[in-house]
Amino acid sequence: MNPLVSASRLAHDLAGPTPPTVLDVRWQLGGPNLRSAYEEAHIPGAVYVDLDTELAGPAGSGGRHPLPDPEAFGASMRAAGVRADRSVVVYDGGLGWAAARAWWLLRWTGHPQVRVLDGGLAAWDGPLESGPAAPAPGDFEPKPGGLPVLDADAAAALARGGLLLDARAAERYRGDVEPIDRVGGHIPGAVSAPTTENVTESGFFRPASELAARFGSLGASAGTEVGVYCGSGVSGAHEVLALEIAGIPAALYAGSWSEWSSDETRPVATGPAPQ
Repeated sequence: MNPLVSASRLAHDLAGPTPPTVLDVRWQLGGPNLRSAYEEAHIPGAVYVDLDTELAGPAGSGGRHPLPDPEAFGASMRAAGVRADRSVVVYDGGLGWAAARAWWLLRWTGHPQVRVLDGGLAAWDGPLESGPAAPAPGDFEPKPGGLPVLDADAAAALARGGLLLDARAAERYRGDVEPIDRVGGHIPGAVSAPTTENVTESGFFRPASELAARFGSLGASAGTEVGVYCGSGVSGAHEVLALEIAGIPAALYAGSWSEWSSDETRPVATGPAPQ
């Protein structure tokens, strides 16, 4: 299944006999949730899902956005109306990070039909509705393992023997600045691959051929094992999605830099080079 859906295709599908379940996962890093913005206006039938409380577990030693408990995640998805036999479309405000996180979690827990609205809500030119949704309960039962996951040790090994991509901004990778975590820099051996380069200036994903060329230039050749990390496992999911569009399977280090840098015994590299 194509992991992206255009606004026009979504409008067509919503008017069909088996419309997809639509999840609104608008989110802002470090700010209050955007439920109020959702209730003011959202795609008809969309159900709001909060990234910090429903698409992540409690912050702690596993990072700022560790993977949620699968059973808790399944309960949230069922409350949002997610069914195993019906496709799901997720969207956010346009950046794509939160939508990709929802896409990744649903794929990781075994849902076979999940797409991200390319361009997010900003791309939607159809009608909007207000107020909360009241979906019929879904039946989705999570079965983790649908997508590969790395822990800190596996990420370190992949940086040495495969290709580990750092999806954060280049200045955080270099260690020039670190606005959130304990220390700046990157996992030794990781290659800088900012998420912002996955999309055009208007916020749409670049074509598959362009993404394949981009990741190929970073070392994603045939037979190379690829992994991704970011600050806390959110924008990294966006990179995994971009890699999927390019036809390149990739694992996500969910704890990412927030977990790695919290342990003072783990090595930290700085500067523009992987080492």
